Amino acid sequence: MATVTISLPDSLKAFVESQMASKGYGNVSEYFRSLVREAQVRENEARLEALLLEGLASGEAVEATPEFWSDLKKEAAQLLSAQREKKPR
Repeated sequence: MATVTISLPDSLKAFVESQMASKGYGNVSEYFRSLVREAQVRENEARLEALLLEGLASGEAVEATPEFWSDLKKEAAQLLSAQREKKPR
């Protein structure tokens, strides 16, 4: 595991210590890891939302009927088969 050293003013250090005490973190590293994980989740959710909005704005809507899914599966299988045939063995 990598080590990161940070400097905090006394007021932020006191805040971190109060958060550790009130939320049950065993040490400062656990607290900061949780903050980084939460930021990572927010970033991933924002990226997913942007991709979904991009998809919604990308063209005319298509009804997802059983026939649509069947055709999509066939197309994916054909693409996969063609891709496998291109790979040298």
